[in-house]
Amino acid sequence: MGFRVVADTGICQGHQLCQGEAPDVFGFDEAADVVVVLDEHPDESLRADVTQAVKYCPAFALSIEED
Repeated sequence: MGFRVVADTGICQGHQLCQGEAPDVFGFDEAADVVVVLDEHPDESLRADVTQAVKYCPAFALSIEED
């Protein structure tokens, strides 16, 4: 069973902590000052990194949905 990464750019505050936790999954749009999900359905091997990114997002803008 896989998972899907969701970012709410409406509440993202541009802290970029997610990039540090999972750089293969999260990018950053400098112009809009918001997170960009680079890989909406990352490999299961990245789940722990994505989970950390979700946990440490100060704006609670990230979530994981199970497929």
